[in-house]
Amino acid sequence: MTVTPGGTASTSLTVRNDSDIVEAYTLEVVGDCAAWTTVEPARVSLYPGTSETVTIRLAPPRSPDVRAGDVPLAVRVLPTEHPESVTVPETTVHIEAFHELRTEVLPRRRRGWLRGRYRLAVRNEGNTPARVSFAPEQPGEELKFGFTPPELILEPGESAETRLRTRIGKPVWFGKPVVWPFTVHATDAEAAAEAERPGALVRPPLEAEFVQIPIFPKWLLAVLAALIALILAWFALVRPAVRSAAKQAADEVVQPRPTPGNSQNGQSPGSGTGKGTGKQQGDGGSGGTGGTGGTGGTGGTESGNGQQSSTTIDVQTAGGANKTGTYVVPKGKIFGITDIVVANFQGDEGLLTINFGDRKITTIALETFRNQDYHWVTPIKIPADATVTMNVNCAKPGTPATGQQAAQCHEVLNVSGVLSDVTR
Repeated sequence: MTVTPGGTASTSLTVRNDSDIVEAYTLEVVGDCAAWTTVEPARVSLYPGTSETVTIRLAPPRSPDVRAGDVPLAVRVLPTEHPESVTVPETTVHIEAFHELRTEVLPRRRRGWLRGRYRLAVRNEGNTPARVSFAPEQPGEELKFGFTPPELILEPGESAETRLRTRIGKPVWFGKPVVWPFTVHATDAEAAAEAERPGALVRPPLEAEFVQIPIFPKWLLAVLAALIALILAWFALVRPAVRSAAKQAADEVVQPRPTPGNSQNGQSPGSGTGKGTGKQQGDGGSGGTGGTGGTGGTGGTESGNGQQSSTTIDVQTAGGANKTGTYVVPKGKIFGITDIVVANFQGDEGLLTINFGDRKITTIALETFRNQDYHWVTPIKIPADATVTMNVNCAKPGTPATGQQAAQCHEVLNVSGVLSDVTR
């Protein structure tokens, strides 16, 4: 008998009781067909000399597990009273072949300048070996295709993949992306012959597309246009103005300055010795209101011939102690401070206070910094005999780069500025 996977078929078996007693028989299908074959009824009772016909129904699933070809069908007839008289009649069932492929293309869409790569996954869902080949199709002739390997041989239930590469000849330099759709047919030679029969199930081809992106994106054109506009604006507007300003500054630098030799009796203009009344004392120049000579010599002023100077205050303090480091401005000098740098290189914990004379500059928690600096455009002037102090209240010595905790806190303050002479 012949059966098609996914369909049904039936045959019959006659059971006869040749014994001299009433006998019950149990019928059971054995062999490769047992999983999808039933007997109706599965048990019969017969009087001596009588017989009964049972129906054997076959319903093989449409699966690659059910191979095409001839398969033996056996039914075991087991008497209840005389089990030693068991019989197993056999026949042959021919399972017809069917062809079915499950295919998938991954990914469905690829983006690139000239090339795209895809994977074709194929599974043989039929019950006979399949030789699978691939055929691409596209609306035009722009794309070139390559399959690696070009052919697959699959046993029933086996899966495999092949690589597909697409290539286009001309790039897209500017503009919008271009979409190139295409299809791939995965066919088996025997399945193709069956597909030509009337009523055969034809699977649609695999659809995919290659999105060709431009070499230069649209926003790059806008950036280039803006950059060219900026360059033109620079040469047309900014560069001439910069040259003019530079030339004017150069002219101002080379202008001659007045020299002290032009004053009378060795005194420079405006350097009178008056008490701020604006009147000239002696033969000096014509002093203005208040003059530049101060108020009759009641104090000192900077001479204007200062030099850059810096000093360092180094304070080492035991844990829980308080210590102050001091710098005293020399006599006859004025220290114009412009920069200070504080170093807490051990990572100590505690408080640090900096004072310029009676003026407190800052108080910092040591654990919040390792190096801290301050700068002033206008110098802070410290008179002669005044002090610059750094007070350290050590709560806990830190751990330097050596990895061992220090025995005491150690902070360093560097003060920089201009040290000028005092004129009276």
